[in-house]
Amino acid sequence: MQCGSKMAAPTQRALSRLLLLGRCLQGVEPLLSPTRLTQTSLLVPVRTKRRHFIPPSVSAKDMTQEEQKLKARAAGIVVPYEPPERPINLACTAGIFDPYVPPEGDARLSSLSKEGLRQRAEQLKQSAASQFAILKVKDYDPYFSTRTFPEKAQEIFIEAHNCLTNFNKQKLHSLVTERCYPEMVRGNRYKTIRWSFVESLEPPRVVQIRCPDMVNKGNLYGQVTVRMHTRQTLAIYDRFGRLMYGGEQVPKDVLEYVVFERHLVNPYGSWRLHGKIVPAWAPPKDPIIKTVMVPGPVLDPSQEFDEIQYEIPKPKQTQWYK
Repeated sequence: MQCGSKMAAPTQRALSRLLLLGRCLQGVEPLLSPTRLTQTSLLVPVRTKRRHFIPPSVSAKDMTQEEQKLKARAAGIVVPYEPPERPINLACTAGIFDPYVPPEGDARLSSLSKEGLRQRAEQLKQSAASQFAILKVKDYDPYFSTRTFPEKAQEIFIEAHNCLTNFNKQKLHSLVTERCYPEMVRGNRYKTIRWSFVESLEPPRVVQIRCPDMVNKGNLYGQVTVRMHTRQTLAIYDRFGRLMYGGEQVPKDVLEYVVFERHLVNPYGSWRLHGKIVPAWAPPKDPIIKTVMVPGPVLDPSQEFDEIQYEIPKPKQTQWYK
């Protein structure tokens, strides 16, 4: 009996090992099948390009954009630099450098009076900077002359205002700078402008010349201030054809200090109208007459307003109490 029990033990162990081997083979069979191999090959992860942007979490909806950037920097994520969009136009400058200060009482005081002689002496002292600027301008524009330029500037001035009244957009851009164009056109959409040049009371003359630079030292611009004492007519009508300002039959004496500019480095550049200098002692302009549309009666298609005796309603008198 003892011998039989000793022989049965190894057989049981062998049977248990065979059962374990069969179970292992059953688990390996589906892995070795071709269909299983093709399915697992499709699920193999592939390393892709590194993503610098991680979508924000659900809790980040209540955070501002600046808070999200600070949180991303703290987590070690590189936030791309976004420079502010500020357009730069190299064809003209953004303003008038060293604007000319007109003497008080100009065009009213005689040059032979005491105050007039004092003003002339101050102008001669300030002309040193203008003489230095003339040499710079002549390096790029050899035909520039302070004797012939005022007449040319006055022609540009007259032609630019005529293009404004007729609204010749393409020609106006060639006569005025990109800084002056929006100032001339702003608010004229529903208005009619009538302007005309009558005569020149005094010959135009150059009072100041400056040669500033922008962006870098070699990018030079020429700015010439021309004094013009002329007689003009100006009338502005609203969209209903009613007169708002001035009058076509009433000429007025106008004293203006007009600034012309040219991009000297550009060989194809030309002198254009850049702006005007309004002195502090200049008299205030006439107020604009504003018109209001009064509502009329409701007419049938077969009626006309002249046939109806309609009286404009007057506002009711009201008694105000303290």
